[in-house]
Amino acid sequence: MSKVEESIEVDVPVRIAYNQWTQFESFPHFMDGVERIEQRTDRMTHWVTKIGGVTKEFEAEITEQIPDERVAWRALGGDVNQAGVVTFHHLDTTRCKVMLQLDYDPEGLAENVGDKLGFVKRQITGDLKRFKDYIEGRGRETGSWRGEV
Repeated sequence: MSKVEESIEVDVPVRIAYNQWTQFESFPHFMDGVERIEQRTDRMTHWVTKIGGVTKEFEAEITEQIPDERVAWRALGGDVNQAGVVTFHHLDTTRCKVMLQLDYDPEGLAENVGDKLGFVKRQITGDLKRFKDYIEGRGRETGSWRGEV
């Protein structure tokens, strides 16, 4: 298993950053390679990704969700073996830190080479930067889900 941990400071209150992150169907706006996410239940999402010309579909289960603190998940079945958590840290009334930790198992030669070259780490860094630009540019969330899992 490979591990990546990245974080970014965002100029919005923690509540706004967290609320936006719960809007999984908006991820294609800031996550490179994510084609579509469907929220099927409070705990289940269906992902379609296309990275390097390779399309993958998989289910992901939300294993823990605590408002304004964290969202954890794991992929179920399919060609994707990953689990992760995003945590939200209050810095002051107008800023927060978003930290993403991902454990993943690269599949096949191309993914293993990409892993060794730091492709996933750079992609996550870019995704967090695009999330920052997306939420700061809007100044507010597109929706929210405040339930707990």
